[in-house]
Amino acid sequence: MTDEGRVPPDPSDVDEPVDAHQPVGGPPQGWSGVDAFDAAVAEWLDRIRTPALDRFCYGLSSAADHSLLWFAVGGFRAARRASPRIALRFGGALAFESVLTNGFIKSAFGRVRPPGHHDDPPEEPLPYGMRRPITSSFPSGHATAAFTAVTLLAADSPRSARPFWYALATLVAASRVYVRMHHASDVIVGAALGLALGRVIHRVLPLE
Repeated sequence: MTDEGRVPPDPSDVDEPVDAHQPVGGPPQGWSGVDAFDAAVAEWLDRIRTPALDRFCYGLSSAADHSLLWFAVGGFRAARRASPRIALRFGGALAFESVLTNGFIKSAFGRVRPPGHHDDPPEEPLPYGMRRPITSSFPSGHATAAFTAVTLLAADSPRSARPFWYALATLVAASRVYVRMHHASDVIVGAALGLALGRVIHRVLPLE
């Protein structure tokens, strides 16, 4: 057949070369700004890392695993005020928060955690004895639990003590970004969710 009898190929049918190092697809529509913000925060943290900050942030983050820090604080308050009801209600509030955040909300989003220590082989221990998380990234369970807990604690604390509780929750939440277990946006949304949950729980079932 001569060239005149051939049908020229449709340019749209020609396969584009695929770069094996380029991820297929991308973030959902409207998330590019969030990703850029998360990347900027991660780059800034990389510039300020020090051994002292590592010890502090890894230690604080680990202390708040499974809300152990907050259960200890709630137990201490209950013992100090000789009120088992405080312990029961505080523990119940944190259990409800955990089921809601880790059981439902995280499953609905399934966001991948940032590149970091959770990508290491399972048999390789993480720095400072940190626990390797098994849930997805969004929102931060540590941040949600921290702000749920301190909202309840602050509601029954002297006004002068309230900044301490919120500062402690902020440090716990920020430590999760520092140790590369969460994106900054995970922590911000988790903190907002915790504040809302704490206020609702305090209205329905105050500690005292």
